[in-house]
Amino acid sequence: MSPISVNGIIVHSLTNTVKNQSKIIFCGDAAQLKLNRSLVAFFLILVIAVSFAMLIQREKSAAFSATASRSTSPLAIFDSTTYKLPTFFTPFILDVNVAERPASVFNNSTRVEIYDFIKANPGVQFRGICNQLGLSIGLAEFHLGVLKKAGLISFIRDGRYKRFFETKKFSQKEMELISLLRHDTTRSILKTMLEGKQITHGELSYQLSITSQGVTWQMNRLKKDGLIQESKDGMKVTYSLEEAYVPMLTELANLIEQA
Repeated sequence: MSPISVNGIIVHSLTNTVKNQSKIIFCGDAAQLKLNRSLVAFFLILVIAVSFAMLIQREKSAAFSATASRSTSPLAIFDSTTYKLPTFFTPFILDVNVAERPASVFNNSTRVEIYDFIKANPGVQFRGICNQLGLSIGLAEFHLGVLKKAGLISFIRDGRYKRFFETKKFSQKEMELISLLRHDTTRSILKTMLEGKQITHGELSYQLSITSQGVTWQMNRLKKDGLIQESKDGMKVTYSLEEAYVPMLTELANLIEQA
């Protein structure tokens, strides 16, 4: 075999070797890059989870500190101004408070204040409780949880909101009607119809300064709830209340006005 042929074979072999090594290095880099991305994603998730856990812990600690400072229970000795418990004890102490028997729920003045406010204002929203009583969201949530756990209050959904009631004070239908009456426009419509029992679409729009489209939207909602009937005479639309609900609506509307 001539030297030229041997050199050609050697060059060809070296070329193949370099190509193979390049492929190995490239695959290795791709694998390393994929591993690095996975590690970064893992650490990001870990940081977010730890931050969220710390936020929850801080809210619980704030609720506990405020409760302990106002409470006459033995747990008051752990007020943050005198002694700080190790962080890992806090969840267990909160669980003890939530598990209180109904007889001991009213040992806390803030809790009594919230309960009395709900009794006097049936159907009040969560934000209304916080704003009227000057409570932080975390503290209000904590005490409402205790009252709910003890079976002293209940709530129903009104769209995105919760409306709170004294337990067993109202039927499900009464709570739904109170929720409707808590909306100013709906209450004005129902009160107007309670005075006249029957009214046309145009009269309702004129008396309450509501657009025709607004009246239509409100009436469709009330029809869906079974509270009104609609009759048409050509272009004239007349609404009337369902007689079965008149006594209940009258009583509940007066209740809301007095609250």
